[in-house]
Amino acid sequence: MKYPKEYLEEIKSRLKVSTVVSKFVAIKKRGKEFVGLSPFKNEKTPSFTINDEKGFYHCFSTGEHGNIFDFLMKTQNLKFGEAVRSLANQAGLQPYRFTKQDKQREKDWNLYTEIYSTYIERNKKYIISSTITNKKVSDYLKKRNLDNKSIEEFNLGYVPFDSNTFLDLKKKFNEKSLQDSGLFYLDERKNVYVDRFRGRLIFPIYSLTGKPIAAGGRIIEDNKKIAKYINSPETNFFKKGNNLYNLNKARKVSNKYDQVYLVEGYMDVIRLYNNQIFNCVANLGTALTNKQILLLGQFFSEIIICFDGDEGGYKAALRAAENSLRFLQPEKQISFLFLPNGEDPDSFLKDKDKEDFLTYSIDNKIQIHKFIFNHYLNNSKKTPTELAMIEKKLSNLANLINDKVVKKYVLGFFLDQLSNFLPSKINFKKNNFNFKKAKSLEITKNIYRETQKFSSIEIKELSLLYIILNNLDFFYHRLDLLEDLLFFSKENKVLFQLVEQSLKDGKYNDIDIDKNFLDNINKYATVKHIIKKNDNNYSKLSEIFEDIKKDLKTYSLELRIQELESKFAQDFNQNTFDEIRRLKKEQNIN
Repeated sequence: MKYPKEYLEEIKSRLKVSTVVSKFVAIKKRGKEFVGLSPFKNEKTPSFTINDEKGFYHCFSTGEHGNIFDFLMKTQNLKFGEAVRSLANQAGLQPYRFTKQDKQREKDWNLYTEIYSTYIERNKKYIISSTITNKKVSDYLKKRNLDNKSIEEFNLGYVPFDSNTFLDLKKKFNEKSLQDSGLFYLDERKNVYVDRFRGRLIFPIYSLTGKPIAAGGRIIEDNKKIAKYINSPETNFFKKGNNLYNLNKARKVSNKYDQVYLVEGYMDVIRLYNNQIFNCVANLGTALTNKQILLLGQFFSEIIICFDGDEGGYKAALRAAENSLRFLQPEKQISFLFLPNGEDPDSFLKDKDKEDFLTYSIDNKIQIHKFIFNHYLNNSKKTPTELAMIEKKLSNLANLINDKVVKKYVLGFFLDQLSNFLPSKINFKKNNFNFKKAKSLEITKNIYRETQKFSSIEIKELSLLYIILNNLDFFYHRLDLLEDLLFFSKENKVLFQLVEQSLKDGKYNDIDIDKNFLDNINKYATVKHIIKKNDNNYSKLSEIFEDIKKDLKTYSLELRIQELESKFAQDFNQNTFDEIRRLKKEQNIN
């Protein structure tokens, strides 16, 4: 049995070759391509390349070449049908079962897209001729800077009020299929089929594979009695929440761009596209859906949501933020961009160019978790009660995040930012209880008080210095033990460097050390009693020394991890996340 070509194309459209291959091969981006070690033979130098734009992999060492289906069949020893089912599942598609229903659906799909293709081509001819014969159309196109290039690129069309498209299409297609397309509806009073988009400029909407599945329409005259924009109704083959305008084009440049701009309108996309910003899509008049976020995430690392800068756009952005937060991943980011003075991308770019837009984007985009936090904070009076309510709301939102690691850092960011509004000092009244205190020797009290000026890490450093200074001959022959030794106290580090250099020079019998400093080492090095018990037992001495050395290294890793975790909570950068993971692994090994 043969799979329909459209079904296979849909799978390939939804999955990058690099996405499929990266599950089995470690790959790195190099220019427009990805490279890695060949999965077909053992090698030390990468000869395996992936080109997402062209949809294939190639192994220079073996000559193996193919698409995602070939890759699974050759590397995982799958049959073609097994590879198709596996990849369809990964792409979020229902399995094709070769039933009568599947075959009929495939037949209906081909008829459906043929109706739309015929409709779009017919109305594209109207818009081109109307630029000459219809002044209202030509004036509108000129006003919106829609030239022939834009018309051809996006297959724009115009449907005149006196359109007889239904009657013409009925000569080729049956009435039920035309009605099911959503392009026409029955006027029951007159018992005639009416073109849904009459009197409107139309914007064809395409599937990922480039097949027409719907249309959007805009009136060209000011008329407050009717909707400015309308879309095709939902059909068996078109669901607004599952599709995005221009994604069929944008996905093809996803190997060149990590980001995609998600805007509100068709004209925003066209204006961006005409300014060489090709990585742009628009939602279809509905709130941003989970499926749209996941769909964009298959192709891009960062979604930049750029809704209109008016109140309606802001509210839509907030809804999108709260709905989308759950899909954050370490390697996937969602940001928001608000243009100045209530503008949208279309109006912003009328007097500006690509560089102006990209510069503004870099300088002003805000990550999703910061946008959400700022919204709730800026819309509160910051009273204890309101701050408590904000904490509860933000905690609930953070707990919805699917990825446990990202959830941890987003929640940490929210709570950390809210902690800035806690009182810096809280005064408690002392209780008038009397406690009986056991008397301790005065010398013990003094030593305890004095040791409080040293941190636990400084005490460990003093212990290391004690071991070295009391075993100089041993360390002269075992300089390797001093390699990669870490000190965090400046004074201790300077002394260690002096001692280490003296040992390397073989002049360690007369090291000039401050008497008070030496007294502190001898007095507070907690390891001294153990060392004295194991005098001349250099095996035990080395073991103790290495244990303390590891403690200092672990502390160093903890500091670095804390620093990176704080950074990651701010930017969700993949490199930062990878470094945290590497350090934690090293910490566990250590």
